[in-house]
Amino acid sequence: MVPVLARAAVAVGVAGLFMETHEDPDSAPSDGPNMVPLSEMEELLSTLIKFDKIAKS
Repeated sequence: MVPVLARAAVAVGVAGLFMETHEDPDSAPSDGPNMVPLSEMEELLSTLIKFDKIAKS
C-alpha cells in the first residue's frame, strides 16, 4: 500500500514523504506491515522521482 499512496501523493504535488523501510518487515519490532522492504526502496524512489518530474513539468 505504501508505494501506491506515495505515487499518488507525488503525482498531486506533495513535496515530502515519510516512509519506513526494513530489511525484513515481517521480523521488524513494530510497523512491519507498513514498511517498504529495503530491497524495493531504490526502485520505488526512482519511480517517485520520475513522477515528481512529470508532476512539475
